[in-house]
Amino acid sequence: MKGMIIKLKQQKNRDFGKPEKEPNKFKRKFNKRMIIYIAVALIAIYVIYTIYLLIKQPTDIFTLEEGTLSSEETDIGYVIRDEVVIQGENYKNGMEKIKSEGEKVAVNEAVFRYYTKNEESLKEKIAQLDTKIQEAMSNETQLFTSDIKSIETQIDEKLLEIRNISDTAKLEEYKKEIGELITKKANIAGDLSPQGSYLKELIEERKGYENELNSGAEYINSIKSGVVSYKVDGLEDILKPTDECFSSLSKEYLEKLDLKTGKIIPTSDECGKIVDNTSCYIATITNTEEAKNAKVGDKVKVRLPSGVEVSSEITYVLQEENDDMVLILKIEKGVEELISYRKISFDLIWWSEEGLKVPNQAIVKENDLSYVVRNRAGYLSKILVKIKREGEKYSIVEPYDTDELKNMGFSNEDIVSYKKISLYDEVILNPDLSKVEE
Repeated sequence: MKGMIIKLKQQKNRDFGKPEKEPNKFKRKFNKRMIIYIAVALIAIYVIYTIYLLIKQPTDIFTLEEGTLSSEETDIGYVIRDEVVIQGENYKNGMEKIKSEGEKVAVNEAVFRYYTKNEESLKEKIAQLDTKIQEAMSNETQLFTSDIKSIETQIDEKLLEIRNISDTAKLEEYKKEIGELITKKANIAGDLSPQGSYLKELIEERKGYENELNSGAEYINSIKSGVVSYKVDGLEDILKPTDECFSSLSKEYLEKLDLKTGKIIPTSDECGKIVDNTSCYIATITNTEEAKNAKVGDKVKVRLPSGVEVSSEITYVLQEENDDMVLILKIEKGVEELISYRKISFDLIWWSEEGLKVPNQAIVKENDLSYVVRNRAGYLSKILVKIKREGEKYSIVEPYDTDELKNMGFSNEDIVSYKKISLYDEVILNPDLSKVEE
């Protein structure tokens, strides 16, 4: 009985003791969570504040560096050249290029020739005769004069040089020179051979084929000096650098040409042309404010498709009814780059200025003068600056020189104490002038 009472008391203690422990455990877990939440919140606030300071600082202070300010636009341009197409009567026979693409020529210099009728057959007969002539000459030891030996030496030298040549045009040139030397050697041998000899007969037969080949060939010569090109598109006589052509240009007219931007003009196998490589023109249509204020004689820059910037002059301006402006730009450098194209995308640079670049927010205007507020170790001073060029968001500035300050009416004392802005100076954006030292 006594043992039963003890068990009941122990059971009662366990039953009533359990609920007394659970609230304490819950409170401990709650306190831990609260501590974690508060710590996370504090860390988040600190991170946000730090980011705010990092972002805020550059907007309050700006470090001056060298920069470029420009006004430019990307336009479509039509290339107009002083060029003349050269073509002969036998253009259907195919052509052999004497001058390669981009090579300079003088007036009356041979540019290319058309193949003669049965040319391949004649060349094959000449080649067969050359082999026979070489064999016959090897048996005529008495013909080896000093002239023939000199020619053979030249041929051997050309054959050695030709092994290291990869340029196709240069390779053809060497082959042609070797052929001419072989012909010259054969002619000398023919002159030395006795009448009626086998070698003499071979050489006479070769001369006959060669005369037939040359008599039927049509050589096309340059009618002006310039650069050779075989890229002919049929617009050479339409887009010409004349007042008549310029005055007829319009957006509608140029679009009707149906040209693809950046497309390379195909190479012709029937004709060539001579191009003036000293200058060319770019016609473009634009409606920007700069274009509307443009005048003949204005100097601008053009950035070509290759990225090269060249100087340019506006030579023609025409305003259309819809406010589009037709501009003709003349360039004198980079002409060769444009020979392969008729329609290009290019950048028209109206102006460009280099120097200390400063945000317009940092510039303060007073009595028609411009100032920036410089910060040096917390010491703020107002600095007079000259604005070389003002853009939408930034300006290019520089200090005034002594003569300029004198012309502006500054005293000698003011000029001596004049503080100049310089590279890497820190300036304040949207400054409060009341906190600035005079």
